Amino acid sequence: MPMPQAAQPMRLQARIYIGLIVGGGAWALVHAMSGWQSDDILRFVCYTVIAVVVSGLKVNLPGFKGTMSVNFLFILIGVSEMSLSETMVLGCLGTLTQCLWKPRQPAKIVRVLFSVANMAIAIRGCYAFTGIFPHHHAATLLLAASVVFFFLNTAPIAAVIALTEHKPLARTWRECYFWSFPFYVVGASLAWVLSLVSREFNWQGSALLLPILFFIHRFYRMYLGRLEDEKKHVEEVANLHLRTIEALALAIEAKDQTTHEHLRRVRTYVEEMGKEMKLSDLELDALRAAALLHDIGKLAVPEHIISKPGKMTAEEFEKMKIHPIVGAEILECVGFPCPVVPIVLAHHEMWDGSGYPYGLKGEEIPIGARILAAVDCLDAMASDRQYRRAMPLDQAMAHVASLSGTSFDPVVVDVLQRRYQDLERMANSQPLGKSRLSKHVKIHRGVAPATGFEMSGPPQPPEGSDFLSSIAAARQEVHLLYEITSDIGNSLSVDETLSVVAERLRRLIRFDTIVIYILRDDRLVPHYVDGEDFRLFSSLEIPIGQGLSGWVAENRKPILNGNPSVEPGYLNDPAKFSMLRSALAVPLDGLMGTVGVLTLYGSAKDAFSKDNLRILLMISPKISLSIENALKFRQAEDSATTDYLTKLPNARSLFLRLEAELARCRRHDSMLTVLLCDLNGFKQVNDVFGHLEGNRVLCDVGEALRTHCREYDYVARMGGDEFVMLMPGNDQAEITERIEELRRIVWHAGANGDSRGRVSMSVGAAMYPRDGSDSNELLAEADRRMYQAKQEQKRIRHVPVRGAGPDVPQSHDRAEAAAAQ
Repeated sequence: MPMPQAAQPMRLQARIYIGLIVGGGAWALVHAMSGWQSDDILRFVCYTVIAVVVSGLKVNLPGFKGTMSVNFLFILIGVSEMSLSETMVLGCLGTLTQCLWKPRQPAKIVRVLFSVANMAIAIRGCYAFTGIFPHHHAATLLLAASVVFFFLNTAPIAAVIALTEHKPLARTWRECYFWSFPFYVVGASLAWVLSLVSREFNWQGSALLLPILFFIHRFYRMYLGRLEDEKKHVEEVANLHLRTIEALALAIEAKDQTTHEHLRRVRTYVEEMGKEMKLSDLELDALRAAALLHDIGKLAVPEHIISKPGKMTAEEFEKMKIHPIVGAEILECVGFPCPVVPIVLAHHEMWDGSGYPYGLKGEEIPIGARILAAVDCLDAMASDRQYRRAMPLDQAMAHVASLSGTSFDPVVVDVLQRRYQDLERMANSQPLGKSRLSKHVKIHRGVAPATGFEMSGPPQPPEGSDFLSSIAAARQEVHLLYEITSDIGNSLSVDETLSVVAERLRRLIRFDTIVIYILRDDRLVPHYVDGEDFRLFSSLEIPIGQGLSGWVAENRKPILNGNPSVEPGYLNDPAKFSMLRSALAVPLDGLMGTVGVLTLYGSAKDAFSKDNLRILLMISPKISLSIENALKFRQAEDSATTDYLTKLPNARSLFLRLEAELARCRRHDSMLTVLLCDLNGFKQVNDVFGHLEGNRVLCDVGEALRTHCREYDYVARMGGDEFVMLMPGNDQAEITERIEELRRIVWHAGANGDSRGRVSMSVGAAMYPRDGSDSNELLAEADRRMYQAKQEQKRIRHVPVRGAGPDVPQSHDRAEAAAAQ
């Protein structure tokens, strides 16, 4: 039986063992050949040829990359009828053929030498052992020979597999080869029958029984094929079981965003530590499953507690502590064949009995739970979490080691401390596996649930707040709160409102930095910043749900003494340093939902008290309403001066800007050109293609005019299909050139969609002070010249524009002059 291909690189012990086997086999072969003896050379040649042919009829062994043939039958015949040297040649040639004839993988010289040497040792040992039996007891002789040959042929190969793959020898031999023992016994029976035929008739007569070998080979193949199918079925069931476990782990990820990478790393750590500590196969299977599922009980914990980027309150921790019990109850329904449930139930127990849920200590805690607890702590401290940044791995390991004998099993900590760097490299080399769940996909179908939406109001102050011990301080607080609510209600300016809030809050609460974030397009944008790290906070844009303030906005719950460094984009550069160490954040909820977040940052650790939180919660509804009103007022102001369709300034804004420009020109004695532009063919576009197409044309033209203006020019929509441009400091020649350029721009802007080729532009120009001294005179003169240019264009045939395509109309010089003069 040849040595199978090694699945892993061989260790030094395996190399030494292979060397010993090869050396022993070489000695056995040389010793046998030195005393060559053959009673019937023709019989030897015939048996050898048949054995070589039969060796090529090999079958693949299930479970590993090895093969097996029925050449052992001729070795047993040789033991009973031929000399040691003849049997040695027959067996070694058969083994060599089995290794080299159609191998599953390219044959390696070490594998071939080991297989031949192992066969030589097995044959030599078989002859030595059977020499104690009288030769007339043929049945006993062959039975003993088959048992000895089976052991000497399979045990050395099982040993090299065990050394190479780091598996127990007895289990490897039992799983890989022990099942084939009955075939050796059957082979001994056939060899005895062939031996009887040979003695009663002659050895040529025994050749008539050789077809039986073919049927044995076919039976072999069918039997091993069935074993392979059963093994594949078991593996498929095991893979299905593993995928079920991984699916349950994804259910945890749906609640806890840090779980995805955490579970993968913890599984690698605990599996290798379990092997290091000589756990049984059943315990290793349980440990692998528990590494993935130990936090499944968090499904029963509210999401805002799991993802909270700050310290938990006592009530929140009580809710968190139920997750080992809930996880164990969930997994009991699965019916695992290995002890997964005790590990999950006890993975938060401490070595000194201070853990939960049952306060187990010492050896009362399952070994798998002890390993998982230490590894879980190490990986959690070395990973980014919502409430803090990751520690360096060495520092995290030092912290775990400091808890040896109190929180964690000292033996487990010693193993972890010795192997953690190697385990970290192994964990980083593992594939990432399945991507995250699609938790943030927006579903556009579905209007409302059958029972309607929940109607929720603004958050209320927490009940049972402590009263201030000083009556004077209480009166001062009431007075300041009254000032805040009065002042912010008297302004419709966002900036003024936020400035008043910051100034009054500083007299109530001690803080180093205040940031008031406004919600815009699912992001928190800092609208007011005052204090330390002004530039850093002013540059932040925080997505909803991320960081400290993002979590507050998404969950509409406050955070007391959170960690400022978890804000996205804050202190991501290791070169940056900040003294801010705590934060107090409350949501600002208006009538239409979350308006923003008010966050105070302090340089001291735990700088804010519950009393500070109470004050913010008292005034946050009023602040939210004031900010919401100020934002609505700003929107109304913008809409009063902005055209709703093109987003250009409207006629009201145009007159204000024109008056300001004329005042500037009077002060500096400079020129100003007013261009009045009217779209030709726009009415036909609306009549033929509808108002939606007309609106598209207006938007495209407005965008084109705005894009091609100088940064100090001004474009506005006068109304209908008329646009006005204010252009400081242009002479007559420049105006004529700009008019022609505008006509080209408008032609290309209107060349898209169904109305292609139907829209052009007539332009009239008026210049201050030559054509008028106020806005009305300038606009009237520009309007007169625009209609003059329009009439002139109607009398002029269209000719192609050079370089602009054959469909682009161009006015003659008379039309241009009519527009500019």
